[in-house]
Amino acid sequence: MAAAILILAVAYAAGVVAVTRRGRRWPARRSVCWAAGSVAAWLAVTGPLTDAAHYDFTAHAVAHLLLGMVAPLLLVFGAPVTLALRALPVGYARAVSRVLRSGPVRAVTHPVTAALLNGGGLWILYATGLSHAIHTSPWLEFHLLAAGYLFAAAIAGPDPAPHRPGPAVRGVVLVAFMASHAVLAKYLYGHPPVGFADGEAGAQVMYYGGDLVDLVLVVALCREWYGSVAPGRRVVRRPRAPWRLPEEIRTAR
Repeated sequence: MAAAILILAVAYAAGVVAVTRRGRRWPARRSVCWAAGSVAAWLAVTGPLTDAAHYDFTAHAVAHLLLGMVAPLLLVFGAPVTLALRALPVGYARAVSRVLRSGPVRAVTHPVTAALLNGGGLWILYATGLSHAIHTSPWLEFHLLAAGYLFAAAIAGPDPAPHRPGPAVRGVVLVAFMASHAVLAKYLYGHPPVGFADGEAGAQVMYYGGDLVDLVLVVALCREWYGSVAPGRRVVRRPRAPWRLPEEIRTAR
């Protein structure tokens, strides 16, 4: 898992270099978010925190927050899909756009589906005793990171999302997910996983830490919502058109 994180970080840096060589400027804040997300994910899967997470539930909860919530949110704010569309050759960029419009991607990236994969997966992990295997199975680590990324992107991601529903639907899904995560943390407070020390303290870290991360998503969603209905802004309603590539890609030779 650590190797995969490193590969993604290198690929992102290569994309930034490619965009810069084409004479375009990539926002530094996006690069900082991606780098910070990569570091957060790295810390969650390697080093002393991972070693302690095998027996200390507080350390386990911190690793869970880093890998399943903090890192995905920062990676989403890095806008990797937008970077790929600008960095790839036109033919490959068009292929990416076709994938984004496909039915399977539309189903997986829907906020309801993403919430079920993320929240439902957490309940399965912690209600069935699989939590001990999280830091010994790269597949479970990948699930935490990928499910968290899909959910954050579906709710308030800056990347192109041709089938994303309106802010009202995403807001309802976000509130439902926050409630589910809070109930899970309270359940773990009273029923900590067997074999862990500091079960109650770890549950509190998961509860309050999760709320802080979700608050960032709430702010991002509200900011987008306000931007679409800002007072004094003239809104021109046009027929819904199929999503297309950015102008600079469609007109490139």
